Amino acid sequence: MQMSDDFLLSIVIPCFNEKHFLKEAVEKVVQSPVKNKEIILIDDGSTDGTKEIIEKEISHKVSKVIYHEKNLGKGAALRKGFAEAKGDIVIIQDADLEYDPAEYPRIIKPILEGKADVVYGSRFVGSQEHRVLYFWHMVGNKFLTRLSNIFTNLTLTDMETCYKAFRKSTLDKIKLEENRFGVEAEITAKIAELKCRIYEVGISYSGRTYQQGKKINWRDGFWAVFVIIKYALCRQS
Repeated sequence: MQMSDDFLLSIVIPCFNEKHFLKEAVEKVVQSPVKNKEIILIDDGSTDGTKEIIEKEISHKVSKVIYHEKNLGKGAALRKGFAEAKGDIVIIQDADLEYDPAEYPRIIKPILEGKADVVYGSRFVGSQEHRVLYFWHMVGNKFLTRLSNIFTNLTLTDMETCYKAFRKSTLDKIKLEENRFGVEAEITAKIAELKCRIYEVGISYSGRTYQQGKKINWRDGFWAVFVIIKYALCRQS
C-alpha cells in the first residue's frame, strides 16, 4: 500500500457513558486530516444519556452506529466494530478527548509506506506534548508493558495505548476473546504470535482525571496481568 489518498481508514470508537465528551470527540474525528474514512461508533450500553445524544446530535455525522443493550466492555465493543469495518486500515479511537485525531497521518504512515502491519501510538516516546497526571498510573502502564514484552519478545513502550492501527488483512487474522480492558494485552499477544511488523510512533496525550470520567482502575491492571500470562501459556500449550 503506497502513500496516497487511495485508501479507506476505518475509525472504530467504543464508548460508554461519555455524554460530556463524545460530541466534541466525534467532531474532531470528522475533521481529522484523512480524506477517505468511515466512522463506526459503538455505544456499549450507556446509561447517562449518551445514547440519546448519539441519536439526536451525532448519528448523522458517522458512518454507522451500533448499540449494545447492556455494558459488555471495551473488548466486546471493539470486536463488533472490527467486524463491521471495511477500510484498508483500521484504527481505534477512544470516545474521550485524551487522544488527538489530527495525528492519524503520523500513526498510519508506516502502514501506508509498506513498512508495518500494525502501529502503536506511544505516549512515552517522542517530543509531543503530554498532560502531567498520575505517577502510579504511569508506573502501572510501564509495568504491564514490560511484562507483556517479556512474554511476547517485543520492545514496546506503551502496550496499553488506545491508538493502535492495523492493516485490515492483519486484523482479520485475529480472533479476540476478551470483553473488557484486557483486550489491549490480548491484541498485543496475538499480533506478536502472528509475527506482524510492528512500529511505534510518538503521540501527544491529554489525560483526564477520574473526576472527569476516567474509567480504568487498579482492578483492570490486575486483570491485564492475568490476560498477559493467560495468552503466553496458550502459545506454549
